[in-house]
Amino acid sequence: MIGTAAASMDRRSPWQAIRQYVMVFDGTLLLAMALVVLISVATMYSAAFDFPGRFAGHARNLGVAAAVMWLAAIVPPAILMRLALPLYLLGIALLIAVDLFGIINKGAQRWLDLGFTRIQPSEMLKIATPLMLAWYFNQREGMLRWTDFLVATVLLALPVLLIAKQPDLGTSILVLAAGAYVIFFAGLSWKIIFGLGALALASMPLLWSVLHDYQRQRVMTLLDPTSDPLGKGFHIIQSTIAVGSGGLWGKGWMLGTQTHLEFIPERTTDFILAVFAEEFGLLGIGVLMLLYLAIISRGLVIAGSAATVFGRLMAGSITMSFFTYCFVNIGMVIGILPVVGVPLPWMSYGGTAMVTLGLGAGIMMSIHRHRTLVQT
Repeated sequence: MIGTAAASMDRRSPWQAIRQYVMVFDGTLLLAMALVVLISVATMYSAAFDFPGRFAGHARNLGVAAAVMWLAAIVPPAILMRLALPLYLLGIALLIAVDLFGIINKGAQRWLDLGFTRIQPSEMLKIATPLMLAWYFNQREGMLRWTDFLVATVLLALPVLLIAKQPDLGTSILVLAAGAYVIFFAGLSWKIIFGLGALALASMPLLWSVLHDYQRQRVMTLLDPTSDPLGKGFHIIQSTIAVGSGGLWGKGWMLGTQTHLEFIPERTTDFILAVFAEEFGLLGIGVLMLLYLAIISRGLVIAGSAATVFGRLMAGSITMSFFTYCFVNIGMVIGILPVVGVPLPWMSYGGTAMVTLGLGAGIMMSIHRHRTLVQT
């Protein structure tokens, strides 16, 4: 009997050894994300029907993002904290290198040529910036002063200004939002928040004067897309037509006329929601919104149950960054926000953005796994 029990334990030992590397995902968060990915695959197949290789590329990007999510999920938050400062400094150095030696493409200087590949360093700052700020506030736990928030603002402003200079308004907004959420969750006073809001409104004329011509045109197009229906207003007009023509039930999968007659621009990237809305209608959009709401709600629960200040701030920032992605993308597709090139999470085609989203989700799952640990 003793020998049998020992043999049984030996048979279980391999699973016990690998279990900590397999059971790393939060079930609720993973289920909601998996359902969004299924919707994404179906929508991309339709949207990319006339784009050879685009659907296969999207599937590959999803696979890479899943692998990155798994790797991030098995890394303890303590290691992430140790990586915060080096990653932030590396990101700033790469942004400076882009400014000095970057490749100019379509009027923007956003990429570095490494010889064997090109990279867009601004993408890593979507994670590195909130990581740095969360580490900083964790170090200052219990002794925060107003000067700490000032230092955090400087740490945030540096990458935001470097990215905006490229120019890359969409990414700079996302980095700004990710860092601002950390500062907010760290305990920034509402008086300061309202004061900054008033200051931002008062500085609108100055902001308008420093915008590039194409950025000003985007704002003017938002106010009146029909002023240039075949040029700057084409994106908004065609996407709103597609969304509206889907009606309640949609035209059916692969039956979207705006999509397959190629009226929807960037239909596999920034405007993929218009494809989904046309083919699956208001009910389909409602289901997708509920899934995003489930992801955001679960993320806030994970943030609230985090064991450390770092975990709480990081999970909260990542969750609200997902919200920002969704809000900005949906807003520009239906014509209530300017077109700024922000993808829809796990739906839009794009390797770098997909990996960033997978990394963020993996960090949240790591924080959830270690929620019962006591900080020492």
